[in-house]
Amino acid sequence: MKNLIRLTDYSVNEINNIYSVADEIEEGKHKDILKGKTIVMFFPNNSIRTRVTFEKGIYLFGGQSILFPSETLDKKEDLRDVIGYLNNWADLIIIRHKDIGVIEKIAGYSKVPVVNAMTDVNHPCEILTDIYALSKIREDFTKDKFLFCGVKGNIGMTWKEASEVFGFELEQCCGKGYEIEDLKCYDDINDAIVGKDVICTDSLPSSALEAFKKCQVGIEAMDKANEGAILNPCPPFYRGEEVSEDVIDSKYFVGYGFKKSLLIVQQAIMINCMSLL
Repeated sequence: MKNLIRLTDYSVNEINNIYSVADEIEEGKHKDILKGKTIVMFFPNNSIRTRVTFEKGIYLFGGQSILFPSETLDKKEDLRDVIGYLNNWADLIIIRHKDIGVIEKIAGYSKVPVVNAMTDVNHPCEILTDIYALSKIREDFTKDKFLFCGVKGNIGMTWKEASEVFGFELEQCCGKGYEIEDLKCYDDINDAIVGKDVICTDSLPSSALEAFKKCQVGIEAMDKANEGAILNPCPPFYRGEEVSEDVIDSKYFVGYGFKKSLLIVQQAIMINCMSLL
């Protein structure tokens, strides 16, 4: 078994193994591989894409999912006792919780694999999916130049983790005070986007909107990127804030298509963590 808590816990070969399993799932293989397995999930009520694709993925593989709200893990009962009992019945635990420390504690007590479905500092399943989708339209995405437009948060920090694992070039466009350590930063999208191939964004907190006025990704900015450049905003995105209204309807936008792969990549993550192949 192997947990998925941070991308940097995985090698390129290990991630490529997950992608190979995703390819096999796309071909219709591994049906009923979770038959008789119980996956316990902790998700907040506002989770949509990650939760839907995990639950559907479990269902399509013949498994059983049992869902609890994330705040269940914040009650008085010691986590070692919560997990001590779940070890009797669960085959996998999937957790979306603000505090990665909670997930790390649970992984320390758990006898079954633990998957991080998002924290305040990272979102490994989301970015693994984006990279998988990118690999299907690029001969070698590691040669692409990436630009992240957004605050220092879970999406930007996970793109940084991915750049460390795969070795691709990543820079940031952001307002002053929102920089990610060790990344080259710009405060104007028209400067930042030149020479870039993959532009990723994250939604902005209302308190950051003023600082990001010169960082919005629009069609005119995308036209300054490299030939074949794509825009991959992390949902939920907000037209008129980090991205313009018209750029979402343009040839550059790949968001819906990329997120379609969430289903098979998360199924592959479950198979990999549970060592079922």
